[in-house]
Amino acid sequence: MTRDDTAVRRGGMMRVQRSRGMLSGLLLMLLGAWGALIPFIGPYFHYAYTPDSAWAWTSGRLWMSVLPGVAAFIGGLLLATTANRAVGVFAGWLASAAGAWYICGPVLARMWNGPEGSVGHPIGGSTRAVWEQIDFFTGLGTVILFLAAQALGRFTVRSVNDGHLVEQRTRTAEPVAPVTRTATPVTTTPVTTTRQTEFTGNRAVQPEETTAGRTDTVVQPAVPAHSSGEGATRIDTRND
Repeated sequence: MTRDDTAVRRGGMMRVQRSRGMLSGLLLMLLGAWGALIPFIGPYFHYAYTPDSAWAWTSGRLWMSVLPGVAAFIGGLLLATTANRAVGVFAGWLASAAGAWYICGPVLARMWNGPEGSVGHPIGGSTRAVWEQIDFFTGLGTVILFLAAQALGRFTVRSVNDGHLVEQRTRTAEPVAPVTRTATPVTTTPVTTTRQTEFTGNRAVQPEETTAGRTDTVVQPAVPAHSSGEGATRIDTRND
């Protein structure tokens, strides 16, 4: 195997089917958009953390909701559109980190913002507070982490179809041998001309002796060998 073939094979192993992370990517995009926007639109339905006002910008909403939501959205977008194994792995790790931060972020924030943390506290009764905790942070982060881990595993495993794709790309990259055309020698067959000879008496008349508009006919009877030539008659007929 040449160096070029090795490079083509290595490059082919980094290529995967574009549909491999399509479903997980789309779901991660939806979940990331939900996590980034729900703190700002939830107060319209009295479903939020304090402060209970729509589109109120706080550092807690930025660090605990917006940034991980954007990270999950970008990771899902890359997973849904990429056909490169390295990009898919990076996107899976990015979305996994976003999901883990949704789960652990509100707890870690208590170390520098007190018992309430930087996200505030859920509004409403105990039942609503539980669902708000699940939908805003822990449950949302768990689903994001699950989908990202699933997509990450799909991009790290080399399936049988990947091997077939590599073989197809290797055959496509092979140089095509130029077509050599060999000239076929032309054999010339000599043309044989048959001359027609007309015999008149004992003299052969050649075709060249006949010209256009003139015909010469010579009649000379055979003379016996013992004859002295007497009695021989020569008749010339000329048509001018």
